[in-house]
Amino acid sequence: MNTLTSLIQNETFMELLRMGIVYVHLLACCVAVGLVLTSDISMAKKMLKHGAAATFDKPHFNSLQKVVSLSLAILWLTGISIIGLDVSGAGLEYFNNPKLQAKIIIVSLLTLNGILLHNTVMPLMLKAGAMLRMTPNAQMLAVTSGTFSAVSWFYAAMLGIARPLSWKYSLTEVMAFYPLLIVAGITGMLALISVARRRDNGQYSLFANRQYA
Repeated sequence: MNTLTSLIQNETFMELLRMGIVYVHLLACCVAVGLVLTSDISMAKKMLKHGAAATFDKPHFNSLQKVVSLSLAILWLTGISIIGLDVSGAGLEYFNNPKLQAKIIIVSLLTLNGILLHNTVMPLMLKAGAMLRMTPNAQMLAVTSGTFSAVSWFYAAMLGIARPLSWKYSLTEVMAFYPLLIVAGITGMLALISVARRRDNGQYSLFANRQYA
């Protein structure tokens, strides 16, 4: 007990402990960002190349869901630990940091969106089989939720390393680009789907013409 107390009171030990937790925190975020990015790029490439024939890979979805969910859990656990350490030194005033508030908001939204994504969106996607086969409403939900997830992970990662933002800007200023990136992402994804659909229809028309030539 005395040893533990002395370690807690040791400033060097606490700094190293915090650094270790931050490292794990950033690793979890990087793993999720990398998986989400590669998965989205792969899906977009398949959709552009194969159109409606670009079916979703259920094993990949299941694996992605497990790893991202684990990363999110680690993000929460390490994040709470970091906050606990910082509050012990700075007091409750630490919660007034707009950057910290932004991180908590984004990770909370990311968690809620993750529940929607895994419980509603992914089943709809797997049921349809391919993005271009989804109904307009289901497709819009998938695009919105997927974009929300990708932007949130990237924004959370950015805030994780953006120490210069601490205390210098208001919460509104820190969050300013967040909705803009979501809108831009949704717009870009819808444009991509439109291009893929036109290509798919063009390929089908060409195939039909050859059949009846």
